[in-house]
Amino acid sequence: MVEATVAAVMAELAALEDPKMRAVNERHGDDHGVNLGKLRALAKELKTQPELASELWTTGDTAARLLSILICKPKALSQAELDAMLRESRAPKVQDWLVNYVVKKSAHADALRVLWFNDSDPDVASAGWALTTAMIAKRSEELDLEALLNQIEAEMKDAPDRLQWGMNFCLIDIGTNQAAYRDRAIAIGEKLEVLKDYPTPPNCTSPYAPIAIAELVRRQG
Repeated sequence: MVEATVAAVMAELAALEDPKMRAVNERHGDDHGVNLGKLRALAKELKTQPELASELWTTGDTAARLLSILICKPKALSQAELDAMLRESRAPKVQDWLVNYVVKKSAHADALRVLWFNDSDPDVASAGWALTTAMIAKRSEELDLEALLNQIEAEMKDAPDRLQWGMNFCLIDIGTNQAAYRDRAIAIGEKLEVLKDYPTPPNCTSPYAPIAIAELVRRQG
């Protein structure tokens, strides 16, 4: 399926639909039932096709948008287009993939980080926090880490779920990668107790910041 039409791709996605997987995904806010491994295999077959990617995005279908993200050309998208795409996508997985697979590869990533960071829409703001977190390990000198910790301490406890999640992982990254701020990051985590009781499968790291920071620092040796 190298030269594919939207209709053909939508039919392929429909054939991959699994009702049981949809039920699982819907509990996390993602309204699709396509195995992501199979979705990636389809994207590999299609390769980069910006026009098709745009048409798939326009359908509004979550699985189609995930596929669109995988076959688009990130550097060809304008800041305005990326901003509009994020704001109109509601499924968490779509927003997550859009930020990680498209926005981060774009020349507009820094501008969008600033634009989104304190947006009144918490889902949009969470994308700004994700882009900020991506800077902590390698470009922390461009950030005011003290101000970030102050904001996390003041706002994370009562933030909506997805924004809280984004703030929490920013806290974890600061504590893990910035030794000078590690004790404070851990203290904030202990004070707020955000995600302290989050169910964590065996062999996975808890998202509770004090535990996550300790484990990730240990792995760094």
